[in-house]
This record gives sequence, C-alpha cells and structure tokens, in this order.
Amino acid sequence: MPGIFRTNNPFSIILLFFYGLVLRYASFLAPHIPIAQDSDGFLFHGLLKALENMGKSSPVIYPVISYILIFSQALMLNNFTYQHRLMARATYLPALSYILITAMFPEWWQLSSTLIVNSFMIWAWTNMASLYKNQRSKQLIFNIGILIGICSFFYFPSLGFLIMLFTSLIIMRPVSVTEWLIGLLGVTTPYYFLIAWQYLRGSWDLKEFLPFLHLSYPLFQQTIWAWGGLLFLIVPFLMSGFYIQSSILRMLIHARKGWSLMLVYLLCGLLIPFVNATASFEYWILSAIPFAAFHSNVFLSPQKRIIPNVLHFLMFVFILALNWWVMKAS
Repeated sequence: MPGIFRTNNPFSIILLFFYGLVLRYASFLAPHIPIAQDSDGFLFHGLLKALENMGKSSPVIYPVISYILIFSQALMLNNFTYQHRLMARATYLPALSYILITAMFPEWWQLSSTLIVNSFMIWAWTNMASLYKNQRSKQLIFNIGILIGICSFFYFPSLGFLIMLFTSLIIMRPVSVTEWLIGLLGVTTPYYFLIAWQYLRGSWDLKEFLPFLHLSYPLFQQTIWAWGGLLFLIVPFLMSGFYIQSSILRMLIHARKGWSLMLVYLLCGLLIPFVNATASFEYWILSAIPFAAFHSNVFLSPQKRIIPNVLHFLMFVFILALNWWVMKAS
C-alpha cells in the first residue's frame, strides 16, 4: 500500500479518502457526541452549541466534520512538507502517515478543539518555515501570532505554541527584538478585538474567555490499545530519526531548519496537554502533525520496500482490530 502513495498521482487523493474512511469506520457506525471541557475555548463551546440540535437527530454529523478536518489537514501537511523540501520528492506519504496516525486512538477520531487547532497550526508552521531569508518576515510573524491567538479561542492552552514561535525566530532569523514584539502583537490582536466586542456589549466577564491555567499530570485509560498506539507512534519516529540523520548533510539548509522546527512542534504538541489536563487522550492530537511528518520518512527513505510494507501492514491490522474493539464495546 505505501508504494501506491510514493508517486504524485492525483488518483491517490481519491484512494486516500476512502482508505481513511475504512480506518475509522467505527466512528461512523457508533458516533461519539463531543462534550466541551473547561480548557476548551469559547469558540469551541459555541460550535458545539450550534451543532447541538442537529447532533441530537443525526449524531453522525460529528465524525463527518471530524474526518473532513483530518483529510484536509493531511493534504495541507502533504503540500507544505514538499514545499519546504522536507521530502526528497513529491509523494502522498505525509498525507498517508497523518491518516494512519489519527486512526490509532478512538479519541482522535472525534471532533475536538485541538483537532480544529491543527488546521491553524499547519498554516502557522509553514509560515514559520518560510521565515528563512524572507523579505516579508514581519508580515509572516504577525500572521503567525494571529493564528496562535485564534487557536487559543478554541483551546486556550494552545497559547503554549508561543514557545514554538519564539524558537522559530531563533532558528530561522537573526535575533531581533522588533520581530519578537511583532509576534506578541499578533497574538494579542485577536484579544484586542475580543475585549472591544465585550466592551460594546457592556459585559466584562473575561473569565468566560480566559480560563485559569494550571499544570497537572494527565490521566488516560491505560489499555492494551492505548499502549499499542503509543508503540506505533514512537518506533517509526525513532526509525525516522535514523534516516534523517543519515541524509542530513545532503539536505539544503532550509530543509535542515525545517526539520528542527518540526521537532520543536512535536515537543510543544506533547507538552501543551499538561496544561489544564483532563482524563481524555484527545488533546495529544496536537502532536499528530509532526509525528506524521517524521513517519513519512520511514515510508519513503528505506531502499528495501519490505520495511515500510511490513510497518504499514502491522499498523493497518492494529487499527482494524481497534475498530472491532470499539464496535464491540459500544
């Protein structure tokens, strides 16, 4: 199966769409109705409220929206990884990797605030990767800040991606206090309009929009399926590190910086869910995008096709078994 997506054949998009449906068929047959948590932003609360009536009569609307977001994110990631030369040639392997990774945990099939955030952060990452020797750097930095600010309206702890923004300025640009301030200005701009709107409404209850932040140890259901999914995340990631390291000297400087930034993205995606942690695993989907970028190297780099083929077969069987277990438990 990975061999089909190693080329840039547009037919692969159609095949990938239906393949993704097969990998999460249980989410459509036993749809989950999402419930907003305290750490979710007011826009996500508003979205669920707007979908409430339709969701009661047709709960399948939630997995449909979720899959549309996942599939569009997969195509965006695929385009941007090639655009910034993270991949040696144009393929659909990054998209395949993202479709596979987001099918490994039932919580990642569901509509969540962090799934929506992923759409904004893909745009933010590609803007960060474009900062290297860019004449419009200030405009890009401001746009990145705005995207992070909007993300916090869906999932408030995503303000932690400010660390990623500042790190990208260190990696991609000479140190400039002005650019750092522009980034902060971009993040605060959505809040400026939010406060102005609150003022015009005559309401100053900002606690509704600015929840309290605290660090805690997140808990999740430690089943064999959860540990299996983690195994399929970590092992290909470690393998990818080996392939990237072996070819790093042949990469363009822009590509090297792009992979460094992708690693920072992964660290932020793994650490942010520790803020206002809950017992749900859904918030770790923030790390799915960088994991998919690294996994795609394992499907592309090996000279012997048996490695990616066996890895894909094991992941495919695991995901189908997970769907069967979810259907049985529902």
